[in-house]
Amino acid sequence: MNGFLNLLKPPGMSSGSCAALVKRLTRERVGHAGTLDPEAAGVLPIMVGRATRLLDFLPDKSKSYVAEISFSGATDTQDAQGRITEAGRRVPERREIEAVLDRFRGVILQCPPAYSALKRDGVPLYALARQGIAVETKARETVIRSLELGERTGTDGYMLFIDCGSGTYIRTLCHDIGQALSAPAHMRFLLRTRHGAFDIQESITVEEVLAAGEAGALESLLLPLDHPLQALPELRLSEAYWKTGRNGGKLPARLLPELEEAAACRVYAEDTFLGVAHREELIIRFDVGLTGGRS
Repeated sequence: MNGFLNLLKPPGMSSGSCAALVKRLTRERVGHAGTLDPEAAGVLPIMVGRATRLLDFLPDKSKSYVAEISFSGATDTQDAQGRITEAGRRVPERREIEAVLDRFRGVILQCPPAYSALKRDGVPLYALARQGIAVETKARETVIRSLELGERTGTDGYMLFIDCGSGTYIRTLCHDIGQALSAPAHMRFLLRTRHGAFDIQESITVEEVLAAGEAGALESLLLPLDHPLQALPELRLSEAYWKTGRNGGKLPARLLPELEEAAACRVYAEDTFLGVAHREELIIRFDVGLTGGRS
């Protein structure tokens, strides 16, 4: 089996456990893109078989989320699973929140949370934090393309709708919004509604995956290898180059003259997706061959 599974991860299940479940059912090499915290839910792309070779070449790694920010207090994990470190003092008015949101749009700096899967000397930060070892994280750039305030929730919360680049921590965003308002806050709920080309409207539940696995029909749920790559230019080879392409060989750059140097493209022989290649000065060289060439 080869392809992508647009999985709807349920809360309470880790991203790694989701991948392990699919691996058990398919007996193929499996990976996942864009880790979600265990208590978060939403779109989790699962790569099966040869799809695992394509992770680094996905052209769109932007993500969309629905989150709930709670002004009941700040926590050590920046989400509802953590310990309250500073109690909430007040719930800001809508106009106050909207007044500070522009600070968090565009290119911003974020310090990754102490409880995260980032590693220091090979050890995840969350493991160090659980041992009481404080690790200072450096601020890094991320992009918030869209940030909108939704409805009031309960006595102390609001919904947020976010479209952002890869590497954005939504719980840190909630924490930082609270700091900007002098109103300690954390993320109470998170749902990822999109990851690049994978949308929640077409996602598959764990229950559906299990049922398909028992029926021997799991392959029918897989999206094709080129599904998330449609934004890349396409090179369809003439018959004279089919053999070279299928073997992952070098192709003349004149076959796709409009492709800029160093840019990537999708390569096909008839309707067979051969892999991802990039242009050098005079040739188009495969980065990932899926039919017997480079891997």
